[in-house]
Amino acid sequence: GVPTMLLDSEVIEGMIVVVQPRRIAARLLAEFVARSRGVKLGREVGYAVRFDTCYGQDTRIVYLTDGVLQRWLREDPGLTGVGAVLFDEFHERRLASDLALARVLDLQDGERPGLHVLVMSATLETAALGAYLAPCEELEAGGRLYPVQVSYLPPPPPRRGRHGAMESVPVWEQAGRACRNELGRVGEMDRGSGKAPRILIFLPGAFEIRKAVQLLERSSWARGWEVKPLYSALSPAAQWEAVGPGEQARIIVATNVAETSITIEGIVAVIDSGLARRASFDVRRGINTLTVQKISQAAAQQRAGRAGRTGPGRCVRLWSERDQARRDEFEQPEVYRVDLAEAVLYLKAAGVREVRDFRWLDAPREESLERAERLLGMLGAVDQEGLINRVGLRMSRYPLSPRAARLLE
Repeated sequence: GVPTMLLDSEVIEGMIVVVQPRRIAARLLAEFVARSRGVKLGREVGYAVRFDTCYGQDTRIVYLTDGVLQRWLREDPGLTGVGAVLFDEFHERRLASDLALARVLDLQDGERPGLHVLVMSATLETAALGAYLAPCEELEAGGRLYPVQVSYLPPPPPRRGRHGAMESVPVWEQAGRACRNELGRVGEMDRGSGKAPRILIFLPGAFEIRKAVQLLERSSWARGWEVKPLYSALSPAAQWEAVGPGEQARIIVATNVAETSITIEGIVAVIDSGLARRASFDVRRGINTLTVQKISQAAAQQRAGRAGRTGPGRCVRLWSERDQARRDEFEQPEVYRVDLAEAVLYLKAAGVREVRDFRWLDAPREESLERAERLLGMLGAVDQEGLINRVGLRMSRYPLSPRAARLLE
């Protein structure tokens, strides 16, 4: 990949930092790259995620989350010893990634003009980002992608439940129906090839995944297939069981952690629920909550592409073509969806006096900033002029929402 190409080219002096949106991707990518280079994890290649680090003074490539990079910038604003920062899968437009990119660009414009900055993604709106990064060079790598046959299997009509009320068919049952249809096709397609096929099922969260795993393990038609869950709360060993090599045919039931970054060999079919759990601000309760939402067209394209890495594949979408046409083209930036109080506190702790003058990729809504500043004032984190005080500085050190951080002070 790009990080190892930069390392081998010897043009980068210092550590190459690769920013990932998720802990699971950072860990698995570090392990994959270390294995491919024949080195022990934690030496030449390592990772850093919350509550778990594996790197040393001589490590050249470190995979980390955007939250860890924010902490590094707080503790060492100059990023001493870092020669390049690569933001991977930037299309997800996480708020932490936006903030970290802006601060790294300010660092590059100031005391670290030799710092290399790269922003990478397979599906990304490049026009606005190119203007934001200017002057910059835009590179496109085609890569080989085999054709993927996409079909649509909309949900069946509601059915009558136990108490007589009409109920929608659960998404894990819809995925099971589609999986049963695909198993015959996969068996015929891979017979005699000598390769263990994989089927990848995307569901919105751990609850739905557990239900689907139970359904598949109890079904007679999935006999002979391993069934493995994949989501962030699993142990690293369990995650590797899902994505690692094996001789038996496997069904992997995953959240959107498998949508990008992680390479899973042998996927011949993808079954996509078209749903994901995303953070959004609940105005009534005043907190960020995780809600099940429809993914964008770009995310659906990413998911389908997982079946076209090593040969022709199939993708079954559990919604209609009409629904697909109505979906957002790209993911909405998180800056428009979540509470900004934690971000505003972070910026003020970093010395940003007026957050409206910060180098935003997408400027937040004024009402969101006002709500964040009002909350910080109520919590005693800023003074009457809106400047951060000692309480606010202590609060900013906790990787928590300002409300939770204030309880610890």
